[in-house]
Amino acid sequence: MSQIVENYLSDAIGSFRNYKKLAERAIEQVSDEEFLAAIDDEANSIALIVKHIAGNLRSRWTDFLTSDGEKPERNRDAEFELIGDTRESLMQFWDDGWRILFRALEPLSPEDFSKTITIRSEPHSVVEAINRQLTHYSYHIGQIVLLAKHFRSSEWKTLSVPKNRSAEFNQFVSDQKDGKKGLERGLEFTESENEK
Repeated sequence: MSQIVENYLSDAIGSFRNYKKLAERAIEQVSDEEFLAAIDDEANSIALIVKHIAGNLRSRWTDFLTSDGEKPERNRDAEFELIGDTRESLMQFWDDGWRILFRALEPLSPEDFSKTITIRSEPHSVVEAINRQLTHYSYHIGQIVLLAKHFRSSEWKTLSVPKNRSAEFNQFVSDQKDGKKGLERGLEFTESENEK
């Protein structure tokens, strides 16, 4: 049973790292103006989504096993307002939040998975809490990617298999498994494309 837990934890940590990287590769493509822009009055900017994820990370993963995941000092509503925030300050807040998550998850033992934690006083198993946050972050990171792709339009550098190149990508993956350096036709696929 402990091997299953260890495999699950390793996969969860890897998934969190991949989603973080996916968001950052999208964010790198937008200008400061685009980072702060909302596409309509009801939409959140990339900046606000970053701020919300970072606030959630800090709240959910600080003292993960010993305190409620909704910390009393968290001001969730303020995560959807830019109050003296800059791209630099928000990305620092983002990095700090992810550090808290990885510091909470990496040392977990199989025994920790038998514990019950709470989020807003609602009991969760450790697996439920991890899955809850993994799906929450992937939802918002999808929004970040969509917004970045919208702003970049024809200048967008794909973070996945490029359109109409699935067969070539499959060949690239096959070549990698066979120890070949890549496709003879000179196609280059990024590291994240290889992960897909």
